[in-house]
Parts: sequence; structure tokens; C-alpha cells
Amino acid sequence: MSTPRAERRSTVAGVPLAPGASHRTGKPAWLRVRLPAPAPFRATARLLDELELHTVCDEARCPNRGECFASGTATFLILGDTCTRGCGFCAIGRAPARPAAPDGDEPRRVAAAAARLGLRHVVVTSVTRDDLPDGGAGHFAAAIAALRASLPAATVEVLVPDFAGRAADLRTVLAAGPDVLAHNLETVPRLYRTVRRGASYARSLALLRRAAAWRDAPTAATAQTGSSAARPLVKTGLMLGLGETADEVGAVLADCAAAGADLVTVGQYLSPAGCLPVARYVAPDEFAALVPLGRQLGLRVVAGPFVRSSYRAGEALAPAADAPASAADTPAPLAAGRSRR
Repeated sequence: MSTPRAERRSTVAGVPLAPGASHRTGKPAWLRVRLPAPAPFRATARLLDELELHTVCDEARCPNRGECFASGTATFLILGDTCTRGCGFCAIGRAPARPAAPDGDEPRRVAAAAARLGLRHVVVTSVTRDDLPDGGAGHFAAAIAALRASLPAATVEVLVPDFAGRAADLRTVLAAGPDVLAHNLETVPRLYRTVRRGASYARSLALLRRAAAWRDAPTAATAQTGSSAARPLVKTGLMLGLGETADEVGAVLADCAAAGADLVTVGQYLSPAGCLPVARYVAPDEFAALVPLGRQLGLRVVAGPFVRSSYRAGEALAPAADAPASAADTPAPLAAGRSRR
């Protein structure tokens, strides 16, 4: 039996359209992306090409790529551009049976790019490398060291994989002294089997718990790094629109608080080609409602449709971040709550 005409107008691929959504794309008006200024965008892209660096902006097809490149920033992707896992939400390519060895010169080039861009806050992430004995932890440490040498005044954030649950690999990264240690939970436990194949919610939560314990009882090794790097901010991120419920999101935030996380970013999942479909477009006021919920739990929550874990990441470290804020107080599309730090 054919679908009634009225129903066809209100759905795309069987998913109900949000109010104000385009019937051509299914996306609501609040998800329109502005075109970037071409000259600064091209300058950033040329620099990255010159230094043969990958970015999560490119490889994961981030919707904020235009804005970030045009403002002279990017999130560096180390350890290659293919992943040994195959998460259902991610556009990054699957690694071959024998991935290339880590590029020993890559940390230097990351630091060189950050210096030439004049970054005050540098974000480095990676693909998952289950083929490496340390999961790439030593490569992260080398990148942090190179950035400290090249940009001593900059803050450094690393968004790490789960290192297959190995605590020693996490300690390798923490001992290098990042200002922010981030690891994304991505979604609610019920959806892990389809969204994060090869990952474990309990394992990722344990990583956050270990990072918080390191932060709260810094060792002599981390104390040697000085500044806030001896007590890194612990951060995680979630995507909405994959089929989760409000109660499940609330439970994950409670788990984050119990694990000792400082900051949680929450954004809309936007399906790259070949990835899981979007189950629902979440309205901006629903994101804003997560801010006071996080505050009640002692978390700083940054939420909005275009929020990503590394989007405007430096703003989370600003002194004003410790003051309460509402959606109206922060740059669109961000809303932020109080930090525990």
C-alpha cells in the first residue's frame, strides 16, 4: 500500500520532519550552515596540505569545518586517516588489514601548524589504532611535548580513543601533561552495539574515571609539567538524534558526574554519507534544557545543534566558564552551564 500524500510530505525516509524542516533535505532551519569567508578558509587548507596533516574536520566531514578553517583553526587528526574500528556514526575510513606505521615526524608538523596558525588552544585527536601495542599513546605524548616546546603559552587538549581499556596507555598520555583530557562516550549504552561497534560504555566510563582520579591526585610525573596541566580538565561528548530517550541522556549525564567528568559537550548527530541515519532532529530548546540539568549534577554542559567536542573548545577554558550562563549569554549555537572546576 502506498504512503498517503500528507504523510509523505511530513517524513523523509520514514523519519518525521521537525517543524520548519526542509522537505528536500529533511533538516530544520536551525541546521543551515553559513558559507565561510573563502580567503582565510583556503589559507588554512593550504597550510594543512603543505604540512601533510589530517584533520577530523575533513575526515569526519564536520559541519563546522567552514567556520573553523575560516577562523584559522582546525582539530588535528594524528596516527593516520583510517581507523581500525568501524563506528556506525563516523565517516572516517576503515583501516586496511595492515595500517601504516605512525609517522614519527607528525608531532613536529602538528606543532609547526599550530604555531603558524597562532593557536592559543590546540586540539589533537586520533583514529583508533587497535593494531598498535600502546594504541598510539606514545604518539599523543610526543605531540603534546612538541606543542609545549613550540607554543609554551598555549593550552593543549587531547581527545583520545579508549586504548582498549589499558590504564597504562592512558597514564602515558596524562603524564605528558595535557590541559584537557577528553574521551567521548558518544551515545547512550543501549545504542552502543550499532553506534560504537567494538567499544564499550563501561570501558569508556572507566577511562573518564581514571582520568578524574589522576586529576584529583596528581603524581610527581604530572606535577613536573607545571600549570594546569598537572590537573587536567576531564571532558566527554555526546551526540543526540540517534534514537536515545531523554531519560537515557539524563542517566548518561549522571554517570559522567559520578565518574568525575568536568565538562560534557552535547550536539546533534548529522549523518555523513554511508553512516547511520538520523532518527530525530533535536530542537535548540531541548539542548538548552540540558544545561541546568548538568548544573544540578555538578557538570558544565555545553549544548547546541552544532556543538562538537572540539568546536570552540578553547572557550571551555576561559575564566568566564566558571560563571553560570544561559543559552542567551553564549554565542549561538552554544549554551553552557557552570563548571565544577
